[in-house]
Amino acid sequence: MSESMYNEKYRPQFHFTAKNGWLNDPNGLVFYKGEYHLFFQHNPFGTKWGNMTWGHAVGPDLVHWNQMENALLPDTMGTMFSGSAVVDWDNCTGLQKGDERTLVAFYTADGGTVTPKVSTTQCLAYSNDRGRTWAKYEKNPIITEITPGNRDPKVFKYMDKGGKSKWIMVLYVDDGGQKSSHIHSIYFFSSDDLKKWTFLSKTEGFYECPDFFELAIDGNQENKKWILIGADFKYMIGSFDGIKFIPETAKLICDFGQNYYAAQTYSDIPEEDGRRIIIGWMNWSKSPEDMPFNQQMSFPCTLSLKTFPEGVRMCKYPVKEIEKLYEKTVEKTGIPVKSGENPLSDIEGELLDIDLEILAGSSSEFGLDIRGQKISYAVGEEDLSFNGTHVHLPMVDGKIILRILIDRTSVEIFGNEGRISISSCIQINPENRFIGFYCSSGIANLARIEIRSLKSSWK
Repeated sequence: MSESMYNEKYRPQFHFTAKNGWLNDPNGLVFYKGEYHLFFQHNPFGTKWGNMTWGHAVGPDLVHWNQMENALLPDTMGTMFSGSAVVDWDNCTGLQKGDERTLVAFYTADGGTVTPKVSTTQCLAYSNDRGRTWAKYEKNPIITEITPGNRDPKVFKYMDKGGKSKWIMVLYVDDGGQKSSHIHSIYFFSSDDLKKWTFLSKTEGFYECPDFFELAIDGNQENKKWILIGADFKYMIGSFDGIKFIPETAKLICDFGQNYYAAQTYSDIPEEDGRRIIIGWMNWSKSPEDMPFNQQMSFPCTLSLKTFPEGVRMCKYPVKEIEKLYEKTVEKTGIPVKSGENPLSDIEGELLDIDLEILAGSSSEFGLDIRGQKISYAVGEEDLSFNGTHVHLPMVDGKIILRILIDRTSVEIFGNEGRISISSCIQINPENRFIGFYCSSGIANLARIEIRSLKSSWK
């Protein structure tokens, strides 16, 4: 590997990127034998979208990644669109050979991108060597074309209250087909062997890359709800009886940023871990030029359900493994800040994880300037703003809590321990290492701030 590889001017240093070429949706997130697998939509031949292939990376801890050989390549059935993966612990497929459990991937073969065009179908591939090599199922497709707009299968194992299990697939289907008025739906299917699938029900109103999972409310494992999300990361909370999803809320928003799409959660996280871990594509239309790669993933986060005055909401917060990248930490506490003062003038940095609590006091507005990126909070409106995005973030006991991740081309903000998040791609001046806190009027109290400089994931 050359010295410049993974250290180009605008190469993210703790967010996953492909060595070369284009990257978009995360696919097939699965954990097996100490390894996190991250598959992704990939163009190996250029930095623009096309030639959709499943790229593949493996890592031990969600922050260090090793890009492997591409896993799924285009064939006569189409290019390799998005999907998911599971561990077939009980050999339901009958495809296991050897001692390793079979990893099973589900993907959309997009026949509309090949010449001559063919149907767009759902297919299966499998690996018996811990994901190092993959074979496509000889009897593909496992689900034939429903409409030309069917794609992105997400598969998981469902256990009913009686202890009986079955596999569930959620699939995006454009019920309008080729008609001018599209009806975006999520279809639910079930299977005993991961190869034959039976239609169960459908829910309208979600577009592309669905995910469906259960979370405990406030950590109570006896009180869980199901979450259905679409590619825009809007979600509904509800119940699921193994056949049909019953929404109990309107659509809600978790990440308000301009650059968070097609997020997927990991399957087969060990029960003793118990986290629901998610990675999204940080899609960026104005990515830096003259780089050998294009686009990046978000930093992995843990999802949870918490109760707020307005109801139960999903929260997103960085995984604890980021601590593996910590180099130096500067902490300050209990600092009153007036207009024109910067209590952080003695600190600078590039790759940063910043955690702070601010008491509003008599201030009308306060915020941070981190490497030229201004994060502001208007006290009266309880409005957090960054890069053109405004989010209502209520104060709790007169204060707000912010967690901010800064990489070379992205800023991720988490308010009140994940109650809201803002994910944004932005081109940061490499020479700017300034860190500042300001108060526009009155006095704000910087109750606590921890500024942690990070080392690169790639070193």
